[in-house]
Amino acid sequence: MDSLFSYKDFVDSSYDANDQRPTCVEICAGAGGQALGLEQAGFRHIALVEIEKEYCTTLLGNRPSWNVISEDVHSFSGAPYAGADLFAGGVPCPPFSVAGKQLGENDERDLFPQAIRLIREINPKAILLENVRGIFDKVFDDYRKRIKSEIEDLGYRVYWKLLNASDYGVPQLRPRAVLVAIRNDISGDFSFPSPCDKKVSVGEAICDLLGENGWKQCEEWKESANIVAPTIVGGSKKHGGPDLGPTRARNAWAAIGIDGKGIADDAPLSNFEGNPRLTTRMVARIQGFPDDWRFKGGKTLVYRQIGNAFPPPVAKAVGEKIKECLS
Repeated sequence: MDSLFSYKDFVDSSYDANDQRPTCVEICAGAGGQALGLEQAGFRHIALVEIEKEYCTTLLGNRPSWNVISEDVHSFSGAPYAGADLFAGGVPCPPFSVAGKQLGENDERDLFPQAIRLIREINPKAILLENVRGIFDKVFDDYRKRIKSEIEDLGYRVYWKLLNASDYGVPQLRPRAVLVAIRNDISGDFSFPSPCDKKVSVGEAICDLLGENGWKQCEEWKESANIVAPTIVGGSKKHGGPDLGPTRARNAWAAIGIDGKGIADDAPLSNFEGNPRLTTRMVARIQGFPDDWRFKGGKTLVYRQIGNAFPPPVAKAVGEKIKECLS
């Protein structure tokens, strides 16, 4: 185990008899989108597992007290964390993404079997797993039913729903397949969070950032960008540099006055003409991260961390409903 510090040291240094927050173990933690949202919902993380060391640096840079474990999920044991209240994770999406080959269970990156193994070892009161909407495609019907059945056989009732991030205060559509399971001995009823009354437009969300250097057309752009943004595309290690996705995605951004062919280092200057590019800070805000959440690494790596994250406001909304059920 390549832990950044030992579990025993973590428990010894962080134990507080007065801390009554429910505990959480999270795999595939990435840059902390889900973890931050669950923290905001009132959960206390006792372990976060992430294979990418740079992402672990981001996690610890923002939360030095978190027990961040840089390890492959295949070799991670849930036994030391048996009895945690919540098991969570954003298992890799490429096996089910329409942008890939949709190999599903035949893709070596499919970690649902490992998640089920860890559920068996930890026996948490609740489970939260998220993935791309592609897992709801007909081609995965049998696999999805099998996942549900295996979790039910472990003693849980399972809820699976497609949630749009824009319904929870995030200024982009970003549909995600969210699985929640509650252990059968927990009597509380679970229901997914209701959508917010008002959606946040991309213009409202980032106009101040675009205008940081005095761009004269900022307010005009804000009026034309009075819609929810296209989904941020995270990309992968195989992808070249940071941009807002393939041609279709770039065209959607161009329609609201953003150049999606790359990511800028700074906001446009006062006399800039044409469509500006987003900075990583703007992308982070569109993803629902607070401005004080800092990402470690170069521009391409930072953009990948942001783009692949589960929006914190969505994790918070779902986490609050899970916590309500448990209590």
